[in-house]
Amino acid sequence: MGERQHLSRSTANTAPGSPDGARALSHVRICDMTGQLAGAGATRLLAAYGAEVIRVEDPTNAGAWDLLRVAGPFPGGVAGTNRSTSFNNHNVGKLGVSINLRTEQGKQLLTELIAVSDVVTENFAAGVFSRLGFPYEVLKGIREDVIYVSNCGFGSWGPYSNFRSWGPIVQAFSGLTYDSRLGGREPAGWGYSYMDHLGAWYMALAVVSGLFHRDRTGEGQWIDMSCTEAGASLLGPAFLDYTVNGRRTSDDPGWSSNRAHSPVMAPHGIYPAKGADRWVALACRDDGEWARLCDLIGEPWAGDQRFGTRQGRLTFQDELDRLVGSWTAGYEPYDLVAMVRKVGVPVSAVASPKERIDDDPASKQWGLWPEVKHTELGDLRVDGVPVHLSDTDWSITKGAPCLGEDNERIFGDLLGHPAEELEAFVKEGVI
Repeated sequence: MGERQHLSRSTANTAPGSPDGARALSHVRICDMTGQLAGAGATRLLAAYGAEVIRVEDPTNAGAWDLLRVAGPFPGGVAGTNRSTSFNNHNVGKLGVSINLRTEQGKQLLTELIAVSDVVTENFAAGVFSRLGFPYEVLKGIREDVIYVSNCGFGSWGPYSNFRSWGPIVQAFSGLTYDSRLGGREPAGWGYSYMDHLGAWYMALAVVSGLFHRDRTGEGQWIDMSCTEAGASLLGPAFLDYTVNGRRTSDDPGWSSNRAHSPVMAPHGIYPAKGADRWVALACRDDGEWARLCDLIGEPWAGDQRFGTRQGRLTFQDELDRLVGSWTAGYEPYDLVAMVRKVGVPVSAVASPKERIDDDPASKQWGLWPEVKHTELGDLRVDGVPVHLSDTDWSITKGAPCLGEDNERIFGDLLGHPAEELEAFVKEGVI
């Protein structure tokens, strides 16, 4: 093998406001074993801020570590290992290598990659990475100051550590699902894995915290994360209410996750607008806002003394919601928004995907849907990052890697393996 070197970073993703091309994490390299979103979404964020993320996958089973690799949607409905738009969205800006860890040479390659990486990330079920031969003690032996972040449903220790999980399971177990319901209805979800997304942000924070600690002390460490506990951390008021008062949210017969409970407001919810599946969100924080809304409504019921105080509106909230809904249903959503905003009452249309992505100028100005170039799929729009740094901002221009796309670049240019050795690795099923 040749002398190890630090792989030069491309300036193609030069961030706006950064004349020298530097981004906040451009000094960091991550050996990334994550998948799906709770893990892959974390390293996606770090890559956007300049980290060199080298994604490791199994060449013998494309969907073994990340089922999104072989899951849709696919452009034109044509499936393929490198055609998943979901996988592309969650892995933009990363490099990709393939390593067969069932071979000794594959384990050696991963060892070499870890030795030149600042961070190792994974979100396997607890114990899987250790059984593959890479517990933290081994990682620390490879590189003493390595930062190792593991992220699984229930953490790496404790009574539930042997359980596996998906986002909706985490949400149910943590208590989030219990609190998410409409009045008189069963607990509900959000139509997608909310905790996968939030878990990714928690994991990205964990990586940055580990890097900050190492910059101060020179010490690496293992950061263990539980998505279930992350979910529970979002329920502070509900948990506190039960702990102090012995009261559950379901004890309130009028409970609805559309209504404000801390602080209480009424009206507060999602109301129908004119047209099929058209809605507006509306809230009155105090009696003054309600009075101004009443003047706008101009109907006899709005002057009902029962609704004159916040307590009265709360007492008769079901009837109030019905009446407000009957009024809002007579207006196009954006016409209604313009009217209500003029009187200083919080309101918003419930935006459809097209309205938010294509029609809202804020989306373009904030760069929320940047276009990337994918090796096989061409130009595609993906999620941006809603956090801008004035001098070292994020940038996303490169699509997700195809399976093993950067093997030559990483194993050859970075780790120093000659071309003939890489060819042998391919023939032997190592990469």
